[in-house]
Amino acid sequence: MNNSAKTVFGFWVYIMTDCVLFASLFATFAVLHNNTYGGESARELFSLPFVLAETLILLTSSFTCGLAMLAAHRGDKVKVINWFAVTFCLGIAFLSMEMIEFTKLVHEGNSWTRSGFLTSFFTLVGTHGLHIATGLLWTVVLLVQVMRRGLTPSTVKRLTLLSLFWHFLDIVWIFIFTIVYLMGATSV
Repeated sequence: MNNSAKTVFGFWVYIMTDCVLFASLFATFAVLHNNTYGGESARELFSLPFVLAETLILLTSSFTCGLAMLAAHRGDKVKVINWFAVTFCLGIAFLSMEMIEFTKLVHEGNSWTRSGFLTSFFTLVGTHGLHIATGLLWTVVLLVQVMRRGLTPSTVKRLTLLSLFWHFLDIVWIFIFTIVYLMGATSV
C-alpha cells in the first residue's frame, strides 16, 4: 500500500471513530432528552425557523465545497480559492448562528448545568460546532497552501480529505436537525 492509499485509509478510520463519537452523543441525548429537571423542553426552547436557516446555510456550504472540488479536479486554482472562500464564509455564518443560540439559552438560564437534557444538547451540538471550527481552520491552512503551491497532487488530496470531512459534518448536522430540533420541537 502506497503512502497516498495509507493516508486515505487512515482518514476513513478517523471518520469512523468520529461516527462512534457522535453515535455515543446521540445515544446519550436520546436517553436524556426528557430529563428537563422541571425546566423547559426542546419544544419551548428552540426556534425552528432559526435552526432551519442554520441548516440551509450549512447545506449550501456543502454544495460550494463540492463546486470547489470540481474546480480542483479541473485544475482551476482561482475557482478553488473562491469556492472554498465562500464555503468558509458560510461555515462562519453557521457557527455564528450556533453561538447566538447558545448565548441566548445561557442568558435565559438554560445552560448545560440546568438539566440532563441541556447537558446532552450542549455536548452534542457543541461537539459538532467544534468540528466545524476545526474544518474552518483546516480550510484556511489549505487555502494558503493552494495560493502558495498551486493545485499539486498533494494539495488536491488534502482538499479532497477536507471535502469528505465537511460533507461528513453536514450529514451529522442533518441527524442533529432531525433528532434534536424537529423531533424535539414536535414532541408532546
